[in-house]
Amino acid sequence: MVTQTEVRRKATNQPNILQKLWQEKGSEFALPLIGILGFLLIWQILSSSGITRLPAPSSLFTDKRTRDLLFYPFLDRGGLDKGLFWQTLASLQRVMLGYSAAAIVGIGTGILVGSNRKLNQMLDPIFQFLRMIAPLAWVPITLIALPNVQLAAIFVIFITSVWPILINTTVGVQQIPQDYKNVARVLQISPRKYFFKILLPSALPYIFTGLRIAIGLAWLAIIAAEIVMSGVVGIGFFIWDAYQQNYVSEVILAVLYIGAVGLLLDRLMAFFQRKILPSDNRA
Repeated sequence: MVTQTEVRRKATNQPNILQKLWQEKGSEFALPLIGILGFLLIWQILSSSGITRLPAPSSLFTDKRTRDLLFYPFLDRGGLDKGLFWQTLASLQRVMLGYSAAAIVGIGTGILVGSNRKLNQMLDPIFQFLRMIAPLAWVPITLIALPNVQLAAIFVIFITSVWPILINTTVGVQQIPQDYKNVARVLQISPRKYFFKILLPSALPYIFTGLRIAIGLAWLAIIAAEIVMSGVVGIGFFIWDAYQQNYVSEVILAVLYIGAVGLLLDRLMAFFQRKILPSDNRA
C-alpha cells in the first residue's frame, strides 16, 4: 500500500526531473526560438514603419490570397493553379530524378577515377572546369539541347549535384590506406571482395559527405531552373509568377517552404549517414 509520504516524495521529485530536463535541454530550444521571434519582431517593425517595402510577416495571415495558400496547401484547380504542397512535390520529384542520376554517375565515376591515377590526371581538369559553372548558366544550353522542359530541369539538377559526389568519392578512394592495399595484394583478394570489404567501407564517409552537399545543391538548382522555365508546376516557377504579379506575400511564403524543405532534406541525409556509418567513421 502506497503511503502519503511516498506520494509526497514522488510529487516532489517530478518537478525536479522537469527542472533538470529544462536545465539540460531548455537552451537548445529556447535560444533558437528567441532568435526567430526577435528576427520576426524586427522585420515587423521595419515593415510597419515604412523603412522597407517588404511586407511584414503578419501579411501571411492578413493577405487573403496568401492566407488561402497557407491554410489550403492541397488546393488543386488544375493546370498551374495548385497549392504549395503540389508545387513543392513537383519540384521534389524532379530533384529526386536528377539527384539519383547524379548519385549513380558520381559514385561510379568517382570510384573508377579514384582507382586509376592516370585517368584522374586526364579527367580532373575537365571536372574542375565544369563544376565551376553556375546552375543558371546551364539553363539556356539545356533548353537548346533538350527541347523538353522537364528533361532540361532534371539535367540542370544532375549537372549541378554530380560534382561534389564525384569529387568526394574520388578522394575517398584515393585515401584508402596503403596497408589495406598491400594486405589485399598479399592475400590475393578477389576484386569483388576488395570492393565490398575494403574500398567501399573506406570511401563511404567521403561518399556521404558528397551526397549531403549535393542534395542541397540539387534543391537550389531546381529553384533556379524553374524560375526561368515557364509553364511548369513547381515552387520555383510559382515564385517567379507571384513576383511578376506583385504578390510579394506569396513569394515570402514560398521562400519559407523552400527553406523548410531544404532543411528536411539535409536532416534526412544526416539521418541515413548516422544509421549506415559507424560513429567513428563519420566525416
